[in-house]
Amino acid sequence: MSRVSGPRQRHGTRGPLGSRPLPRWWPLPVCALLGAAAGGVYGAVKTPEYSATSYVVVTPAGKADPSVALGFAQAYGRVATEVAVIGDAQVWAGVSAATLRDSVQTATSPDAPMIAITATSAQAADAANIANAVARALTLNGAHSQADTGVRVVQFSRAAKPLAPSSPSASLTSLVGGCAGGLLGGLALLARPRRRPDHEPERTAAVPGPAGAASVPQEVG
Repeated sequence: MSRVSGPRQRHGTRGPLGSRPLPRWWPLPVCALLGAAAGGVYGAVKTPEYSATSYVVVTPAGKADPSVALGFAQAYGRVATEVAVIGDAQVWAGVSAATLRDSVQTATSPDAPMIAITATSAQAADAANIANAVARALTLNGAHSQADTGVRVVQFSRAAKPLAPSSPSASLTSLVGGCAGGLLGGLALLARPRRRPDHEPERTAAVPGPAGAASVPQEVG
């Protein structure tokens, strides 16, 4: 009579390979791949943007205090777009007032009376033209009010036509999307309840039974 050993019998009771459950960490690579694909598509479809920067410096006129020039540089930096709209900057740049306000950002330094005027546009030439137009409007406004302010506004350097877009490339957006997807997958993995293995028996708390009546010894007469 043939006899089937224990290990061989257990091997025969296994199910097919396709019925095996997925590993617990499967959301991590799936979310990372989905995020990388979404980021790459966004970077490829999004219109590239170009940035150009022009610099304007404020100097004291005559015997004015140098600290006055620093204060006026901060003030001109806050109202640069308003001054440009009032002047002819929108005509020189060939854009509307709303486009000029939305595409221009200014930055000032607390240590130097200099204003950085950065313009962003979908066309490289338009970005340089807008930045130079705003700088020109500031210098003209400073010349008109020089007698009252005691400072001069001079264009320090003109904005050059950018050679490469300043917006992130498709590879960078794909990398960022992959990192974000991996992070979401890790959070989903941590939030999932832990699955109990099939071979692990369910543990139940032992409840003590009621205490029996204490036996009383009988006296022997």
